[in-house]
Amino acid sequence: MSADQRAPMRAGTSHRPPLQGVRVLDLTRLLPGPLCTLHLADLGADVIKVEDLGAGDYVTASVRELINRNKRGLCVDLKQPEGRDVLLRLCETADVLVEGFRPGVMARLGLGPEAVRARNPRLVYCSISGYGHTGPLCQQAGHDINYSGYAGVADQLGTPQGQLALSNLPLADLMGGTLTPAMGILAALFDAQRTGQGRWVDVAIADGVLAHAVLPLGELNARGRVSPPGQAKLTGGMPCYGLYVTQDERYLAVGAFEPKFWQLFCQTIGRQDLAPHGMPDTPERSVAVRQSLQATLASQPLAHWVALLEGVDCCVTPVLNLAQARALPQFQARGMWVEVDTASGERVTQLASPVRMSDFEFEVRCPAPRAGQHTREVLSQAGWCAEDIDSLTQRQVVR
Repeated sequence: MSADQRAPMRAGTSHRPPLQGVRVLDLTRLLPGPLCTLHLADLGADVIKVEDLGAGDYVTASVRELINRNKRGLCVDLKQPEGRDVLLRLCETADVLVEGFRPGVMARLGLGPEAVRARNPRLVYCSISGYGHTGPLCQQAGHDINYSGYAGVADQLGTPQGQLALSNLPLADLMGGTLTPAMGILAALFDAQRTGQGRWVDVAIADGVLAHAVLPLGELNARGRVSPPGQAKLTGGMPCYGLYVTQDERYLAVGAFEPKFWQLFCQTIGRQDLAPHGMPDTPERSVAVRQSLQATLASQPLAHWVALLEGVDCCVTPVLNLAQARALPQFQARGMWVEVDTASGERVTQLASPVRMSDFEFEVRCPAPRAGQHTREVLSQAGWCAEDIDSLTQRQVVR
């Protein structure tokens, strides 16, 4: 990737990352929390990935590489009093602590928000959990599918035949457990810089995905009910917006919501007769139009339609797989792919930060750390002498 591909909008000469100087202690694991802190790390924060001396973060190795770059690794046993003292001492010079344990775990360890912020009042303490620290479900275990299920979001993911479907992009984890805490952390961090007082940010993944269910809620408010899966405007209820299979069993994404786009699309593929019927007034007519359009698009392979529609600005595009998306000139021009040498020496392709801003250029400063890779470095910078670090290591307080 060239420098021109990576370069953002340029307005000045400084290239200081926006979160440079911000230190984050990341006690999360698996996907939501580590991806949240990855965004902070990519924007320049010094993120220290804190793991236990046992299994640590047991996410798959390939995903670990993707979501933990630009972080340093430290291992500490928080079940030992000395291990807890290590973390509390690190909190004294940190700006943010992010944890993803079940509600009550950190408090029982003596590491809850009050204890930590007593050592550092300006620290932002963020807890990410399935259902938050209040409510009747707060102690219940769950995963993305459960949070989406409770929030009425899984009910909206499905086919026109009424079958519910799963997404390989876990919506609750990403919207509720990654982006929502990042928003809360940055807001609290901004306020802490002004006031010297941090906050406890209590994020429930279920809340986060529910808070984005604005379209079905709008429909519920307007009609008193929500469309069945696959029958809302954005999920197959309108012929002008949907996925259509081609002769070679690929898909064309038709997003021609506006009449001008739908009419241009129909004209281009030789189906002017469908131009007045992008949004039929009854479900039966909608099904008939969709079936008619499907028959046309199934008559030719995807390449035929892509060639026919090239240069036609009507919001109709091919559905690419990830390998094809990687080769798309648009994403290459935006610098969305980076080649990274991992800590094990392997070279892998990763997704770049999607945030572009003036006077900042994203870079991979370091690959995902091995568990405890930077323990000695982090403790030394925090004031521990070599003898004390050796003692903590020998007694298996840290690694």
